[in-house]
Amino acid sequence: MQYDTLTAEKLTPRIGAIISGVDLSAPLTNAQVADLGKALADHQVIFFRDQNLDPESLKRVGLHFGPLARHALKGLPDHPEVRKLHADETSKHVAGEEWHSDMTCAEHPPMGSILYLHTLPPLGGDTVFASMYAAYDALSDRMKTYLEGLTATHDGKLAFGRFDPSGNYPVAVHPLIRVHPVTGRKVIFVNPGFTSHINELSKQESDAILHFLFQHCANEYFQVRFRWEPHSVAFWDNRCTQHLAIWDYYPAVRSGFRVQIEDNGFPAAA
Repeated sequence: MQYDTLTAEKLTPRIGAIISGVDLSAPLTNAQVADLGKALADHQVIFFRDQNLDPESLKRVGLHFGPLARHALKGLPDHPEVRKLHADETSKHVAGEEWHSDMTCAEHPPMGSILYLHTLPPLGGDTVFASMYAAYDALSDRMKTYLEGLTATHDGKLAFGRFDPSGNYPVAVHPLIRVHPVTGRKVIFVNPGFTSHINELSKQESDAILHFLFQHCANEYFQVRFRWEPHSVAFWDNRCTQHLAIWDYYPAVRSGFRVQIEDNGFPAAA
């Protein structure tokens, strides 16, 4: 895992790395973009410290990796592709407070997300990421065979209805097991944030299998926990990770911006 324009320090054996040697606020060269793409494929989620970004520069970083996707919830008035993430003493809920992959309720969920936080609580507010490669690899061969060919429904209202119960949110169907288009590795593709049921099973069977998979995917051996500092960035591959924002800092402030990068289609397992 050698790179020409940056260094990557692994954080766990399975997932996560701290990237240094790159200023995301400055224009990126083709070589830097290529190395960042390779680092993302190698580590699934990559982190940066001491980056001074605003919505415009965050969009510029994201556009190196594809068109920007608009979120089901509204973006900034001047930058509709950028979503503000902010929690304070008035918050009743915060984004991402249960395990999920971003916007799996969409027909084509985002390829990846880039989150920049400029304001952090004195303690807490970490984000935990889990490798769905590791989760799939840890399944028994019999369970892998059983899950192949099954599909699940992902409903946006499960995640976003608490913010706006009257909203009209997307619903999509995806295979339970998918093949990553870059690495060719298989992943588990269900999450408690969006997945409502497995389509080919009875409710009782679906509930039982999803309960097992949700617990399995949250195994701490598949995880990396990122401790944010002001002006840090996380860039994760949404196709092979889940994440959880830990809301343990109420009533302190945690604030920043996020962009999501479109995916041109994520093929199912053969």
